Amino acid sequence: MTDSDRVRAHVFVSGRVQGVYYRASTREAAREEGVDGWVTNRSDGRVEAVFEGNQDSVDRMVDWCHTGSPAANVEDVEVTMESPEAEDGFEVRW
Repeated sequence: MTDSDRVRAHVFVSGRVQGVYYRASTREAAREEGVDGWVTNRSDGRVEAVFEGNQDSVDRMVDWCHTGSPAANVEDVEVTMESPEAEDGFEVRW
């Protein structure tokens, strides 16, 4: 994949998404999908994530966010497409 094939989605997920293994599950799903980026809890109760990779893989991760971990109750997913920043690997940020 060339740099021009990479896309970046910046995602904010609302609902019952903290304390339900949402971040860890996101990391596992992203690694399985081969997507780079990060995920973190926000002080307002949302989860914020960035996914970078090919369009199909990033789209699948955004779709995944609508369900999330088994214990999550997702109410809303906001997505903004941005220019890739060459993320390398996928991590949970604290």
